[in-house]
Amino acid sequence: MRTSRPEVHRPLPGRPDVLPDIPETHEVLGTSLHGPWGDHAEILYVGMGCFWGTERIFWRQPGVITTAAGYMGGLTPNATYEEVCTGRTGHTEAVMVVYDRSQTDPETLLKEFWENHDSTTQDRQGNDRGTQYRSAIYWTTQEQEAAALATHDAFQEVLTDNGYGTITTELAPASQVGPFYYAERFHQQYLHKNPMGYCNHGPNGMTCPVGLLRQDQLPSQESVLGRE
Repeated sequence: MRTSRPEVHRPLPGRPDVLPDIPETHEVLGTSLHGPWGDHAEILYVGMGCFWGTERIFWRQPGVITTAAGYMGGLTPNATYEEVCTGRTGHTEAVMVVYDRSQTDPETLLKEFWENHDSTTQDRQGNDRGTQYRSAIYWTTQEQEAAALATHDAFQEVLTDNGYGTITTELAPASQVGPFYYAERFHQQYLHKNPMGYCNHGPNGMTCPVGLLRQDQLPSQESVLGRE
């Protein structure tokens, strides 16, 4: 697994202000893209390559309150899509997944993550190449961390049993990798607005085990940075 962001030579400076014209409401779910979302809401950030298909996977999941496309894990504040595509911002195309913890859980959501992209190709999904297409999970709770580590290990066994290589997914706390920056309006819920648009996501033919964490089990205190 990857436990640190890719090295960036001569990072772009970015800008102090957020990108203009970010929508307030989710085109499909009708919920706020910015919150507040209520007492049971938790946020998980994932990267699976192009964020168009990633976002659609998660807005369809039961218990998800809202989703948004954006940029995360980089050095350049308020970067544009064109800047991210240069590889000089350090960001990956990420999706913010806000879910109701009383209706779903991190393991269930991460099952969709592992089963719908290739987590073994570093900085690549299909023909999309570059650090902005890297696989990533950025957590905001201890339960999410425990679920990320447990599902990673379980799915690696599945991959190995089926003759595939090592997972390269970046695993890190969101607080460590930096802010989530909303992508331009054009990218939000793109495949809803453009049903025939580009998408390279879908089932990879393997099943990620779930039910790995008991309700009474304390999250692992092992830092991902110390794992080999």
